[in-house]
Amino acid sequence: MTRVDETLFEGEHYLGRPADHTDKIITRRVDLVKAIPGFCNKNMDLLEIGCGNGATLLLMAPEMRSCLGVDVFDHTAEFEKVKKEQGITNAEVILKDIENEDLEGKFDRLICFEVIEHFNDDKSVERFKRWLKPGAICAISVPNKWWIFETHGARLPLLPWNRVPFFSWLPKFIHERFANARIYTRSRIVNLMEDAGFEVLETKYIMAPMDVLKEGALKRFALKNIFNGETTSVPFKSTSIFLVCKVK
Repeated sequence: MTRVDETLFEGEHYLGRPADHTDKIITRRVDLVKAIPGFCNKNMDLLEIGCGNGATLLLMAPEMRSCLGVDVFDHTAEFEKVKKEQGITNAEVILKDIENEDLEGKFDRLICFEVIEHFNDDKSVERFKRWLKPGAICAISVPNKWWIFETHGARLPLLPWNRVPFFSWLPKFIHERFANARIYTRSRIVNLMEDAGFEVLETKYIMAPMDVLKEGALKRFALKNIFNGETTSVPFKSTSIFLVCKVK
């Protein structure tokens, strides 16, 4: 994640850690990106803001000419290990605070998944344009306010469990007082991207992948009967909002 605010740290662990390479949410987002007409092109260069351990970047690398991932937290060792195992040669990661530092070069494509909510100011998305070519296409996701559980947890008084159901449904001024990260309705993230100079081409609700459930009968039942499919029209079944945007 790209959050600079170190108050998120709890001992050796910080909230909002990168998803594991095996998590369904990673492959689901990649599948959605690959389905965007013209997004994947081996003559184009991809930038990922908030690449974490590079799980998404390495899945995208075979589809692009080059891939650069940026993050403020150092997961280089894990990235290089998986990169070597997979024989990827066109992907790199660098440490950079993109809210305060610039990047070199211009890119054709950008991905940014579950990161904007961690920025010290979500209007930092305005900086994305300086690293993108005219007409560049972006795929972005943010946590969905109407998911039942608080995605990133909250610092709630007297409650030892930080993922209290329906907490994210509270009004914005209450939620952002205690939450570890912002959360978005579809209209809020669309307005944010449009105000930053992007044209929003498409939005989707990503179906909850249920990665938190242990493998077993309950998870199989849930995925087959309740959370089946990549996307959903029911906001309450979605953990994230997925947007396709274009630089105006």
